[in-house]
Amino acid sequence: MTKLLIVDDEPLVQIGIKSMLNWTDYGIEICGTAVNGQNALDLIEEYSPEIIITDIRMPIMNGLDLAKSCREKYGKIPLFIFLTSYEEFQLIKEAMSYEAVDYLIKLELNAPSLLESVQKALSRLESLRVSIEYKESGRPLLQSYYEKFFMRLLHNLFDSEEQFDLQSKDLKLSFTEHCYFAAFCEIQENNHSHMEYSKLMNLYSSTLQMYREIITRYLPAYVVSLDMKHFAAVFHLDSLDGFEEDTIKHAFANASEMVNNYFNVTVLTGVGSPFSQPLKISESYQEARQAFGRMNRSQSIAFFNSGDTDSIRNAFNISVFKGEITKAFNEFDTDVLSRTLTEIIELFEAHPLRFSQAADGACNILYLALSLLPDGEANMAEIFSSYSDGYRSIYRFSNVEQIVEWMTVLRDGLCDILKSKRKTYKAHVITNVQKYIHNHVAEKLTLNEVAGVFGLSPNYLSILFKKNCHLGFSEYIAQAKINKAKSLLLEQDMKIYEVADQLGFESAFYFSKVFKKVTGYSPRDFIQQNTMDPEEE
Repeated sequence: MTKLLIVDDEPLVQIGIKSMLNWTDYGIEICGTAVNGQNALDLIEEYSPEIIITDIRMPIMNGLDLAKSCREKYGKIPLFIFLTSYEEFQLIKEAMSYEAVDYLIKLELNAPSLLESVQKALSRLESLRVSIEYKESGRPLLQSYYEKFFMRLLHNLFDSEEQFDLQSKDLKLSFTEHCYFAAFCEIQENNHSHMEYSKLMNLYSSTLQMYREIITRYLPAYVVSLDMKHFAAVFHLDSLDGFEEDTIKHAFANASEMVNNYFNVTVLTGVGSPFSQPLKISESYQEARQAFGRMNRSQSIAFFNSGDTDSIRNAFNISVFKGEITKAFNEFDTDVLSRTLTEIIELFEAHPLRFSQAADGACNILYLALSLLPDGEANMAEIFSSYSDGYRSIYRFSNVEQIVEWMTVLRDGLCDILKSKRKTYKAHVITNVQKYIHNHVAEKLTLNEVAGVFGLSPNYLSILFKKNCHLGFSEYIAQAKINKAKSLLLEQDMKIYEVADQLGFESAFYFSKVFKKVTGYSPRDFIQQNTMDPEEE
């Protein structure tokens, strides 16, 4: 059961929330009630609730201070749903900074609105739990892995349909619908130019969080951050008939109006055409970027149309460098990275009048570096530390010469960082792959499949594995399976054929053959040796 704590200084509100829903129907247990934040902290320490519904204004310690204290002490869980007696934008903005699931106006509170917020909390809780499972299984942290998957999808960087299927399956993402389209969005701050960097980051993060939650109420979508002020949305509908411009405009307009009211920011959106195949999402994304490119401040959304065809033909096409870019980022290959980025820089220099294409190309490289490399944001901050506005300086440039200078700094900085951290990064990859193997030891693991899950080439993973583990990939898997088999045979008293079946061997005979090759004993001899009565020795 998921534990819920109610925090409010009004007893009637506590009683009302308790009785408003049949909580057990949703797998929720109310573990307690508190009259202020300080009282709540004691109960949180005792019961470890996953969800907290709290009033914002309370004596001794208010709801915002309670959330801040919990974030510092416990991290992302518990999740918070805030109650307030009236709409106060400043308070709600602060609530969003603590990654609040939702806020509810007390006077408007009813069972449907409460249930909607609670279901939202349960959904986010499940995502966070999966994130922890991913971390423990050796894969990159879920959000990072999730974003890398979508960056590959948006830029058509999958090596094959098989690799796409493997990664989407591993992320538990289902692409069974028949209509997909992408949107490219930019957050434009209004009168925030003098805001501190940390507060600006918080502003963008809160805006994206609210925008994601509002837009997905209207249309099913995956929303991923590209950098601090840009994000992409991938929509998935049941059929192409569901692509109705008026419906889409309404969804984006409502989301834009809400974030503008709360955060005083403007969100501009370009929307691409719908496609029936998920691997065509990259085409829709490029169209969305082209539609966005011809927007002005008088409009908040632009759809791709036939008039954009010429601009697409002349646009920077990152897929031309697909092989080199994926190899450089996935394998931390500084030679390939330097050569590829130099080619792109020379291409920009050869066309000094094509500023928009150069800016678009540089931004594409930036998004890939931020999401595909470990510690992307931190690395970008280090590379552009001499710029007052960091890597975001690219958004104020007005000519190709400035773009070329920025790209040169990016190229040299990335190569320096990868050279200094390459050993650490490679060791991290191997450690993650090893953990993944041990957590999936019961499955039939192949080099191609494991490499596909991590976005690596099978040949690179094989060489990296042998160099760092002094064992071939297949031998490592065989050892992992046999080590697991030993415990199953001795500790769980399973039959030989049962162990063979559980660990994915094609037959008990083949299992026995591998077992003897690894240990020097047959499974039967191993059992006899390790279960012999000590008095018989």
